[in-house]
Amino acid sequence: MEMRVPDRRRFLALTAAASATPLLSACGAGFGGDGQSGGGGSAADDVTGSFDWKKAKGRTVKALLNKHPYTDALIADLRSFTEKTGIKVEYDVFPEDNYFDKLTVDLSSGRASYDIFMLGAYMVWQYGPPGWLEDLGPWMSNSSATGAEWDQGDFFPNLLQADQWSLKAGAPLGQGGQYALPWGWETNVVAYNTEVFKKLGLKPAETFDELREISGAIKRRAPGAGFDGMYGVAVRGSRSWATIHPGFMTMYSRYGLKDFTVDGGKIKPAMNTPEAVAFTRDWAEMVRKGGPPSWTSYTWYQCSSDLGAKKAGMLFDADTAAYFQAVKGASPAAGKIAFHPGPKGPGGSLATNMWIWSLGMNAKSKNKHAAWLFLQWATGKEHLRKAAVEGNHIDPVRKSVSQDPAYKDKMKGLEGFIETFETVVDQTKIQFTPQEQFFDATTSWAASLQEIYGGKNAKSVLNGLASDLASKVG
Repeated sequence: MEMRVPDRRRFLALTAAASATPLLSACGAGFGGDGQSGGGGSAADDVTGSFDWKKAKGRTVKALLNKHPYTDALIADLRSFTEKTGIKVEYDVFPEDNYFDKLTVDLSSGRASYDIFMLGAYMVWQYGPPGWLEDLGPWMSNSSATGAEWDQGDFFPNLLQADQWSLKAGAPLGQGGQYALPWGWETNVVAYNTEVFKKLGLKPAETFDELREISGAIKRRAPGAGFDGMYGVAVRGSRSWATIHPGFMTMYSRYGLKDFTVDGGKIKPAMNTPEAVAFTRDWAEMVRKGGPPSWTSYTWYQCSSDLGAKKAGMLFDADTAAYFQAVKGASPAAGKIAFHPGPKGPGGSLATNMWIWSLGMNAKSKNKHAAWLFLQWATGKEHLRKAAVEGNHIDPVRKSVSQDPAYKDKMKGLEGFIETFETVVDQTKIQFTPQEQFFDATTSWAASLQEIYGGKNAKSVLNGLASDLASKVG
């Protein structure tokens, strides 16, 4: 359940508003060049001697957090961190409607009001190049700053790589600085109502053609089978970047399709290849025949709510969007929601796109050692296990938590959840090409998808999109 973020135009407006206060220098700031470390290197180099959780005892870390179930689990465990380190944590929690506005203004101002904050991996592409994010790589590799039990090898490698980038447009992830740490994530799969599937004699779709067929069949037949007003598949449709990244980008990627190609360092839009045009046309047709009546206004919230209210027979979105409807007592459909990896692409591809909540450090923080100890604790095994077992911090970023018997026992009541997670976890990664125009480009892509859904010629619309984007990202 990723949150609303400012698009490019709003981003520029926010940073312009913040320009009344001194902006940070981009030079070296992303690599610990805060003036405290001497010589422009990483402040991590200043931490020497044996590792000790109490080294920054008496300090206070300030955190900016988004309202989320993962945040609830973190706050509930903060006393453990303070007892372990002697470090206090002060935090502000903002609702999703204005969280990223607040974060963007604060980072761009250079005030360093907050030492650490939540962000998505896509935001690294926006916040990284100006030098607002601390490179955590030197902290991770310094044994004086990082305890052995943190165990970097325990993270799913694709999740750690999602926050690592060279800051060069088009360059692949997994290289360069580590600008945030994976904390909680979501993979995109199909969740379905077992009642209507049983009544109509359906099985989960193994191909995109089957998904389209089943979506239409549910919309036609479910009302007559006692499911009044039910339609086939809930997918996002609002004119937002967030419409593109869950089900659409997952299925698009399983067909081997790309958003951009990169040749000689130059980025070229690829949403208008013949294969991409055909896929997009089919997706829009699926929504017309089997999707919600007011699809163009649909966000994750409407999709999730419709699955829980038995209005949607399927959901192709984040597994968490279904999880919070499926748990006992959460919705009318609770106990009757099952999980499936979703349709495979040609050749059996289960390439899956993801959203990942990460934790980052302000490059201008004056309190980096204490902030790093907090990040180390918040992404460590002890807290994340507790958050997964006792809270609702599902989809573990650590392999050990995903295999923990207590976690598996908690999730076993959700039909297909563990099996689906284990099937797609290694094939889930960010399927987009890293580049600073990401939010503008995907928002324009969503607008094009709406036009095709409305009946416009897919080839013409996508050619127009590619032409427009070529001048912005090339």
